[in-house]
Amino acid sequence: MSETSADLVLDIDKKLDELPPIPSERCIFRVHDLLRKENEKAYEPNVVAIGPYHHGKDNLQPMEDHKLRYLQQLLQRRNETSAERYIVAMQESEQRARKFYAEPISLDSNAFVKMMVLDSCFIVELLRKYVRKSLRDPNDCIFLLDHIELGTRRDLMLFEKQLPFFIVMQLFNMTRDYSDRLDNLIGMFVIFFLQITPGKLLPAPSENPSEVFQHFLTDIIHLLAENPREDYIKHLLGLLHYCCCYEFQSMVSRRNIVEIKDKSLKSTKELQEAGIKFNQIEERNLFDIRFVNGTMEIPTLVVQDSTESFLRNLIAYELYLPDTSRNYFTAYHKVMDYLVNTSEDVEILTQHGIIHNILGDNEVVADMINKLGNSIVVSYVGYEEVYNNVNEHCRGKWNIWLAILRRKYFNNPWALISFLAAVVLLLLTVTNHI
Repeated sequence: MSETSADLVLDIDKKLDELPPIPSERCIFRVHDLLRKENEKAYEPNVVAIGPYHHGKDNLQPMEDHKLRYLQQLLQRRNETSAERYIVAMQESEQRARKFYAEPISLDSNAFVKMMVLDSCFIVELLRKYVRKSLRDPNDCIFLLDHIELGTRRDLMLFEKQLPFFIVMQLFNMTRDYSDRLDNLIGMFVIFFLQITPGKLLPAPSENPSEVFQHFLTDIIHLLAENPREDYIKHLLGLLHYCCCYEFQSMVSRRNIVEIKDKSLKSTKELQEAGIKFNQIEERNLFDIRFVNGTMEIPTLVVQDSTESFLRNLIAYELYLPDTSRNYFTAYHKVMDYLVNTSEDVEILTQHGIIHNILGDNEVVADMINKLGNSIVVSYVGYEEVYNNVNEHCRGKWNIWLAILRRKYFNNPWALISFLAAVVLLLLTVTNHI
């Protein structure tokens, strides 16, 4: 073996020996480049930095002072004169917390611990203040200015802006008072995010029987406890995903698993031409799309400024889940992507109340829905029967003929008049021969 080859072997062997194992805890990633290029702004914070990936950005600095104020107010409320107790606790958790991030963190130990103290305190105190108005400072800009409050709510659920959930829980447990329970924290969390969901996803306590909502809380608390499924909820976005998917996941788990025969659907206009009707279902979970007796039953999708960012970040989260059976946002989007090809499809769905278009421009909505699917791995979780039954309906000879008839003759009034005239002439001819 030559000297050069020996050096090469030693160099590679050394690198192999020094290569660290992939942490099993890692669950907070950066959005991959192909997905980010589709709409970079959808993944970027506008108001507040949480976690290390966007830490220190100039446009987010004003909120850093606000985090200090929240910590100061917490200490004053608890009659504490120093943050030492929380700093020590975060120092003890630092190495475990670092393993949650898929990329190396450049922050040194002091900066990382400071970030965890301030960010976890900010999250917990924000939820408390949102629900308990008596805790708010009268000059708190988050609650005085609607755009700051909405921006903060949006930023907290971004894929790249997450803290390990055990850190948030640690700060919450260290600062609990007589009125703080874990189910209260989850309840506050659900209420806080209600306004930016694009439809009925979160089970609001005021809209559900107390027993049902309590089952929901109990299940989440069980997941957050020490048990084999603890890995499901490792940060706030994971908790939001679980809360949004809770109801639909329970329904899907009770269904028989069937194989999809045709992994596509026609557009809304094409389905309408084939005789399929569309019906808005208000009371159902957003994911609960059904095909019943020739009718597509679809809950209302609210499209507003925050909708694309909301969907993009939860779909991005699903891309990194090891178990694709949880990809409910990806599967839901795929159905809507098939249904919407053009602004005309959006118009039809809007007329039926299935899309509530706050943006106003149907072309913008169609473009948003179509681009959401770029660079995404397709999922069909929960909609196997919808695909099969809709496509079987469209394959029926009568429905094929009806679709052709509508497409050729019913698209404009002159074509319709010509068709009716031909039918009348045919009937007269037949009558004369009888």
